[in-house]
Amino acid sequence: MQNVIYSSNYGFSASNSGELNRKALQKMLDIGGKIIVDEAGVFDVAGTVFIGSDTTLEFVPGAYIKRVPTGDGDGALILNKGAMTRTYDHNITIRGMRLMCADVDITKQNIVGMNCHVGFFYTKHTVIEDFQCFDLGKHGFCIQICTFEDSRVENVHIEGMKDAVHYGPGKRFILRNGVFRTFDDPIALNANDYAVSNPQMGWIEDGLIEFCYDLDQPETTGFFCRLLGGAWLDWKEGMVIRNSDTVISNGRMYRAKMPPDGKEYISTTPPTHTSGSEFVDGILWVMTQNDNVIHNCGCRNIHFKDIYLEKKRPTAFAFHFDNDVYSHSYYPYADAPVQSGITFENVNVMACVPYFIRSTTPVGDVKIQNCTLRSSSIRMADRGVEGIVYPPARLSLIGCSVHGECSISAVEGRKIKLYSYANDVDDNSSLSLVGDVEIMK
Repeated sequence: MQNVIYSSNYGFSASNSGELNRKALQKMLDIGGKIIVDEAGVFDVAGTVFIGSDTTLEFVPGAYIKRVPTGDGDGALILNKGAMTRTYDHNITIRGMRLMCADVDITKQNIVGMNCHVGFFYTKHTVIEDFQCFDLGKHGFCIQICTFEDSRVENVHIEGMKDAVHYGPGKRFILRNGVFRTFDDPIALNANDYAVSNPQMGWIEDGLIEFCYDLDQPETTGFFCRLLGGAWLDWKEGMVIRNSDTVISNGRMYRAKMPPDGKEYISTTPPTHTSGSEFVDGILWVMTQNDNVIHNCGCRNIHFKDIYLEKKRPTAFAFHFDNDVYSHSYYPYADAPVQSGITFENVNVMACVPYFIRSTTPVGDVKIQNCTLRSSSIRMADRGVEGIVYPPARLSLIGCSVHGECSISAVEGRKIKLYSYANDVDDNSSLSLVGDVEIMK
């Protein structure tokens, strides 16, 4: 049985300064067990607190955590302790948290790539439930989970500007009962990402995302969910490097963390440092990982179920390679990942969303079942970077309703094998096939 600690006995008070409350909260978290914020009120907290293994942080109804600036830049509000040493923490739960960002945004990072208010990095068996935030800023993710096993995020309501729930590499996860109103992606499955937006890269797999709402908002960018992959090469002399490029050198993975200005660099000396960041040939290389060293990553075996898309977005689900000044997620002629085993069940398009799926990465098996598509199309596109090999995409369209002008299309160089059963296209609608789309029996 967990030791139970009540915050009112440890000087955690709505009348305290943010720094006093940070110290009180950290003292309780260092003891561990079950910490209950047992009084209602608005509690100022400045800076970052660290939560360790076998710890539950629980809030009574009416208790709010309000971020206040430190004056020296602001990183995460909560991180797990093992994030700083890349050692796994186990059995952490945050329950009933109501976060007020209060114009505090992420202006510095405790760890390069952890760009969030609440973050788990190197964790197993974690839970975030009954969580609210209605004033997320422009730069920091609300919840970020990276390098994990067995994660559950449930009953969350997040509104604001940046990503609501942002995943890096990991396996076995559930995101359930989410209500989102965000300018950027409400859900990001970013196996690869900007150098400042993921501390590590790797496959995201075996996930269930269900009962989620994308609420309407006048302004928008991004997608309802981005499935972001990447691929890179072993370092070699003379290779051209851009911001966020990845290389493998001496059995470790390094990323270039440079200004997002499109500048290209010629790398003549390999990075060799074993931790942290170092400039080599004018390139700031960040050592991202020396375990699980891989050459590509993406998403596989992900099930989206009971999703309601009320917001106007260009694309709902993007199987994506970045290629801009912020990120260059596919290096020419690398071994491109195939994102596969993706299921969409009872996804309801309720607004103008021109593309239900748009893919610039290779994809394998994709099933779309009992979905309402309206005028949302499916397109297999080309990233336009040399060396990507696109195998045929195997697309199953089963029991879906089409209300409008929809198409399933493949650009030159891509092919779709389409398995279509029991779909309903009403009298005033159409479902057209464009490009190399083969109907399978």
